Amino acid sequence: MQLQVARIGKPHGIRGEVTVQVLTDAPEDRFVPGTEFVVEPASAGPLTVHSARWNKDILLLAFEEIDTRNEAETLRGAKLFIETEGLDEDEDEGWYEHELVGLEARVGSQVVGKISALNTMPVQDLLVVETPDGKEILIPFVEQIVPEVNVEEGYVLVTPPAGLFEINTEDGGEQGTGDSGEPEPGAKA
Repeated sequence: MQLQVARIGKPHGIRGEVTVQVLTDAPEDRFVPGTEFVVEPASAGPLTVHSARWNKDILLLAFEEIDTRNEAETLRGAKLFIETEGLDEDEDEGWYEHELVGLEARVGSQVVGKISALNTMPVQDLLVVETPDGKEILIPFVEQIVPEVNVEEGYVLVTPPAGLFEINTEDGGEQGTGDSGEPEPGAKA
């Protein structure tokens, strides 16, 4: 099975380095020189790490197959994957995005949407749930709000605090504001 560990961003400098969005908890283990990645789209790879360095909080990678800024530009948006066979499994229970995407989001027995993405953030991760009417709801991926993930049966159980779904919708859960210009009933003119 393949696991996505990064998404390539923009080129950096003129020698073919690129910025990457790191999607792994162990970048120091995943981006060592000589590591070969499977790339999506396949036409962009495979890619072998030549060097990896940090510039402030941004990881910069150089690949053996890429020598110029123009070549690096063609990689923008490409996804880097590693083969998971033979990797040591962590003791903790963690979830990868590919395991969660497509699962039903349920509140009790009611299906409220499907998981469309996992946003990994510095403080906490967010599940992106797409509702049947096409809206996206962001749900903090913490045990108090998402107490159960059942990949085998295809769902996550969500116990949202009151108002979570209303607050996180595009309209922000706002009620009508009486924009007609007419005074509210009982208001002094």
